[in-house]
Amino acid sequence: EKGYETGEHAPGLKLGGCGAYKAAHHIIKTHAKVWHSYNNTWRREQRGMVGISLTSGWGEPVDPHSQTDRDAAERYIQFHLGWFANPIYRGDYPEVMKNYVGKKSAQQGLGTSRLPTFSVQEKTYIKGTSDFLGIGHFTTRYVLQKNFPFLQVSSYHTDPDLAELVDPNWPAPGPKWLYSVPWGFRRLLNFIKTQYGNPVIYVTENGVSETVQCTQLCDEWRIQYLKGYINEILKALNDGVNVKGYTAWSLLDKFEWNKGFSERFGLYHIDFKHKNKPRYPKASVDYYKKIISANGFPNPREVMS
Repeated sequence: EKGYETGEHAPGLKLGGCGAYKAAHHIIKTHAKVWHSYNNTWRREQRGMVGISLTSGWGEPVDPHSQTDRDAAERYIQFHLGWFANPIYRGDYPEVMKNYVGKKSAQQGLGTSRLPTFSVQEKTYIKGTSDFLGIGHFTTRYVLQKNFPFLQVSSYHTDPDLAELVDPNWPAPGPKWLYSVPWGFRRLLNFIKTQYGNPVIYVTENGVSETVQCTQLCDEWRIQYLKGYINEILKALNDGVNVKGYTAWSLLDKFEWNKGFSERFGLYHIDFKHKNKPRYPKASVDYYKKIISANGFPNPREVMS
């Protein structure tokens, strides 16, 4: 969306209403081709796994007793995770995406939907092309129905007819978009289990950044974020979700999209102004080391011994 529709990110194209869908369409077909290539050529010899990593927040209905809000929250997930996961696990785009984008396209007077279509052969070729599902997850939104006025230029942002809200009490240590809402992760993982046949899941990204540099490297809020989210993964494991691995995001402060070096996700602080770019461990390093060595939340006495 940000690369091909709003132009915020590289390659900076503003192909309103269709660019993001076209780019995603090519990504999904290309992914399937790579999977089949590996499957036919290398799998027997190497016995490796090929998957895809998708990033998605969780959408929670503002009023869980309102069918309208529940439907809006469902659309939020389908327009984020389902957009890519549904073709790979079920063979086609989510029905709600096809319906909403198709309806908006017809209102604009377009002869065909702005959401591309897969041929019957492509659906068969794409379905099942993932040995595991990588999941990047950072935050949650409350979701409710929002009818956008009729627009000649609809967009990926307006197509699902929903609004996103946050609870002002949620901790927000980093950028404006990243609120700490651990319970959303368990719900997302259970949604994946239910929707896609309980695939093998590797958490490929999960973490939080700071926008204000702490000179003492005292990122207590990152420790709380990791603790909360990892705990919800453990709950999901008890629910029967097939999570096989976890990767904290990220090891080092790094270049963050159009935010450059100003937004720091790292467990290690990097002094970008120094020519040698020295690295300094933040408080979260020691905490995360203990989790790794204990393969879970450690008993403090066990760690000391």
